[in-house]
Amino acid sequence: MSGIDRASAELDLLGLHESLASPVIESMNFLNEVSQRFPDAVSLAAGRPYEGLFDTEAVHRYLRRYTDHLMERFDGDVVQVRRTMLQYGRTKGIIHDLIARNLAVDENVVVDPESIVVTVGCQEALFLTLRALRRSEHDVLLTVLPCYVGVAGAAELVDMPLLPVKGSSEGIDLEDLAAVVARAKESGLRPRACYVVADFANPSGISLSRETRERLLRLAQEHDFLVLEDNPYGIFSSPDTEQPPTLLALDRDRRVVYLGSFAKTGLPGARVGYVVADQRVSTGDGATEPLADQLAKIKSMLTVNTSPIAQAVIGGKLLEHDCSLRAANTEENKVYQRNLRHVLDGLAERFPPGRCPGVSWNAPSGGFFVVLDVPFPVDDELLEHSARRHRVLWTPMHHFYGDGVPRHQIRLSFSYLTPDEITVGLDRLADFIFEQYEAIS
Repeated sequence: MSGIDRASAELDLLGLHESLASPVIESMNFLNEVSQRFPDAVSLAAGRPYEGLFDTEAVHRYLRRYTDHLMERFDGDVVQVRRTMLQYGRTKGIIHDLIARNLAVDENVVVDPESIVVTVGCQEALFLTLRALRRSEHDVLLTVLPCYVGVAGAAELVDMPLLPVKGSSEGIDLEDLAAVVARAKESGLRPRACYVVADFANPSGISLSRETRERLLRLAQEHDFLVLEDNPYGIFSSPDTEQPPTLLALDRDRRVVYLGSFAKTGLPGARVGYVVADQRVSTGDGATEPLADQLAKIKSMLTVNTSPIAQAVIGGKLLEHDCSLRAANTEENKVYQRNLRHVLDGLAERFPPGRCPGVSWNAPSGGFFVVLDVPFPVDDELLEHSARRHRVLWTPMHHFYGDGVPRHQIRLSFSYLTPDEITVGLDRLADFIFEQYEAIS
């Protein structure tokens, strides 16, 4: 039987959504492809959870634990249990009550479970929020640069312009934030929200002080914008360092939309995140409802609902640890703290004062990332050279600015590796840096 001939239909990229030509989206593809093209390279680029503690049997245990929870909740009604776990589910999710308990236990925050939407990863939570806030071409998003690539990508997808705010040693330059907001309003724009990772930011690793958090919330109230707090790394802190409360915990004016993820703390393969959106939305006739209900309407047309089975896995893990992710990640945090110390000690050993001028690094107390300053501009071509000749990967910082302009900084991620792999990776990285330094000397 012969095949059916089909005429070739050619589409012009310029005729598709403009985000497809964005450097931000190109960044994601490039970094994924580089890792695949150089599988023998040690990757100091991948911001992934450590796999050494993954346990497939735990997934079955979590499912059983959550099933037992539902059996108790539904008084042994097996039909209702099966329907909840195996049928199309509630758009806002089925573990919202457990997430609310987790926030109370770990973050000392009391939220209404109905203000929570369980999402397909935190990326969907971010997309839903921006889609809801973007009413017209006048609506804009504020964010510190450098920032997580995904927020710039989500803003592109919803056609929401992104206004950069200067970073600082405190994580965000609040004077510049106020100035950017003022200029935007003078230009007829409406700043809707400011996106921040307050704890161990990606890529900088910086955490905001309590004073900075409180000042940011005051500015949000004064200038009437929301704060989108993304917190994937907050529990991975040094036991010797007291972390400030989350912005959500400090918020007294419902300015914070909290974006949560179980990718780092639960199981990345489950792809479960959430958003806490308790801002009141006027719906007419004096009635109001939480912003979460509006986000759920968008979600119903995007992903319909988040996999109940995936939610059950996360729910079972929460139940097994009395809804404390800090307790559930005790061993993981030990790994990340060990790896962080190994990276910082390894950099100090390879780059003592005076050996390679221009090389320096920051020293976060937690999270997944360290930023390394180098005495030469870094671009993707140099990354490929590093991968091919020195067999080590890292992330050029320009990917977190979204402009492709080479900078004298790279991001190192230490979460995915063993200490031995970090040692090898740092040896190769040092060889690469010395090679480049000699070339410019």
